[in-house]
Amino acid sequence: MITLDQRVINAALRSSQAGQRVWLCTVLRTYGSSPRAPGTLMTVNEAGEYCGSLSGGCIEEDFLTQLAAGAYRASSQRVRYGEGGLRPDVSLPCGGSLEIVIECLPPDETTLALLSAMQRALSGQQPLVKLIGPGERARWETLATDRVLPAISVSEQQLLLPVGAIPELLVAGYSSVAFECIRLGQILGFHVRVCEHRPEMLPELEQHFSGADNVTLVAQHPARWLELNGAHAAVAIVALTHDPRIDDLTMMEAIATPAFYIGIMGSAKNSEKRRARLQQIGGMDGAELDRIHAPIGLPIGSKTPAEIALSVMADIVRVKNRGPSAA
Repeated sequence: MITLDQRVINAALRSSQAGQRVWLCTVLRTYGSSPRAPGTLMTVNEAGEYCGSLSGGCIEEDFLTQLAAGAYRASSQRVRYGEGGLRPDVSLPCGGSLEIVIECLPPDETTLALLSAMQRALSGQQPLVKLIGPGERARWETLATDRVLPAISVSEQQLLLPVGAIPELLVAGYSSVAFECIRLGQILGFHVRVCEHRPEMLPELEQHFSGADNVTLVAQHPARWLELNGAHAAVAIVALTHDPRIDDLTMMEAIATPAFYIGIMGSAKNSEKRRARLQQIGGMDGAELDRIHAPIGLPIGSKTPAEIALSVMADIVRVKNRGPSAA
């Protein structure tokens, strides 16, 4: 799946390679209700062609009008739309306001290097942070692939903008709990990848999720898929089948990745038995076993598949938002 952010950077890169100046806009902060979250991207080229969005359309229209009139030629510029902003006459349909940074990128080697680095980061290869001083061009620093991205940081002296793959939920095997996790993962903005090799499970899985937004179905054993493809640091891997032939093998491959969350469903008693198996058969040491959330999820007394999925996804979000120390 190609995300919207990837489409934005791909469009900017094509325009720059064609010799066009491009403008790259990033949402920094929102106030009150806003249709787009911080980090949202939009790009425009000299021909007025744009990809991505900043709002429901009102800001884009004003931005394109200002651009055609010769505005936003500085290397970078911060603009606040809505009440109290530099463009107070442009109101958001939801009544809120937002602040964006506009980068004017000439078609040179520095721009090509930046956009190429952002392209790699968004595909999960090499995350980075962009650093922008007042009126300056962005510089960037790459991060280790096992680093969890920092949050956007905004000050008068410098902007820090993280660039990396969107969070992914890898569901190892299909089950009633997996069904609910897939749905919650979509709502929470994860790209959901479901690996299922059992022929009897595929019809129901395809019936519900074939062609669904942000869901990729893989007809392959999850352990095999991880062996061949690995996982980056923005991936949460969950095994929810109660079948050790799926769950245990998946854990053996998952632990070799920098995934920020690895979890497996089961009671406390069964989790202890599995821990012993993984130590004996999989050769895992204590530190590796401690990375596995088992029993999975937050202890909310969940009973039904939907409640269990809620506890699982809440725990994943907790770890994602607080960083490695929450694991």
